[in-house]
Amino acid sequence: MIRKLTSKDNAGLMEYLKEEKAFNLFIIGDVENFGYDSDFQEIWAEFDEDQKIIGVLLRYQHFYIPYSKGSFDVKGFVDIINRSKEFHGMSGKKDVLQKFDKFMEFDTKREQYFAELKDDRELDISIDLSEVKRANIEDVDSIIELREQIKEFHITPSSNEAYRQSIVTKTGRTYFIERDGRVVASAATTAENSESAMIVAVCSHSQYRRRGYATKCMMALCKDVLREGRNLCLFYDNPNAGIIYKAIGFKDIGKWRIYNDRK
Repeated sequence: MIRKLTSKDNAGLMEYLKEEKAFNLFIIGDVENFGYDSDFQEIWAEFDEDQKIIGVLLRYQHFYIPYSKGSFDVKGFVDIINRSKEFHGMSGKKDVLQKFDKFMEFDTKREQYFAELKDDRELDISIDLSEVKRANIEDVDSIIELREQIKEFHITPSSNEAYRQSIVTKTGRTYFIERDGRVVASAATTAENSESAMIVAVCSHSQYRRRGYATKCMMALCKDVLREGRNLCLFYDNPNAGIIYKAIGFKDIGKWRIYNDRK
């Protein structure tokens, strides 16, 4: 049986999701931040005959995240998605999303490595991080200026606004280094929740690369988030980038897929 969830289901939902809290970072964060009564968000779950959750589907705006630890009613979730007036995409664990392939076709598909950091045992405590600053709202424009110079980021007005909102709502944070009066490197989190945070937008200005600035920003960020009792997660495409993250202590735990727009 699949049904829409309410706040009365929260304890059971969180118990289910937190068994793999890294992969469920986005669902946990959205539920903690926006609850069950928002117009832009809905959560459904499939229950077995013992009334235990065996699958979850989150809608945030026009995007969907399905999750399950095993078999679930994929067609039932597809039927819910098909009732939507708009569909812009879905994302989730590779082994979950690939089950939708025989029911839905998509314009684009992307697959990324998914890594997690649980402790600071491999962080180099000898590195001086005193020059790394944590951003507040007054620093946003300077950080956006740096991000807009990174061609891989594909910055849009909406992504800039989402970044501003993450600082205001404290669902994300940014650490940065300045040189010659401008921000030259930064690392940020997004989708922060009580259990974990996702690292995004690790970058450095083209004229200041290979100096370890972005790594310092990332290390300062990781130390603070871990100190708060949360794990860190990140996606990466390039195995060479993965080498850098693994040197800090990140471990690959699987793959994440992103599907955009239906054919």
